[in-house]
Amino acid sequence: MYVKIHKKQGSTVVAIADKELIGKRFEEGKLQLEISEYFYKGEEKSEEEIIALLEEATNVNLVGKKAVALAIKHGIIQEENILQIKKIPHACIFIK
Repeated sequence: MYVKIHKKQGSTVVAIADKELIGKRFEEGKLQLEISEYFYKGEEKSEEEIIALLEEATNVNLVGKKAVALAIKHGIIQEENILQIKKIPHACIFIK
């Protein structure tokens, strides 16, 4: 998974995406999901590294089956809070 950290005005947004989704766009009805390189393509990280980064995040943006499954596994998000666009799971978490 790719992880990119965005820091601005005291907020830390951690963007996590499955590697194979980078650069793709999905549309379903009025919903659109663009997994841009600018926002998501940072460094590849291990599960342990990602969990450590989530502890300092004020917002988290997850896209992809692996990224969302990781958040579910660690109790960061519940399945009922996941949006699906063209069967691609997506979730936003606002922590602080």
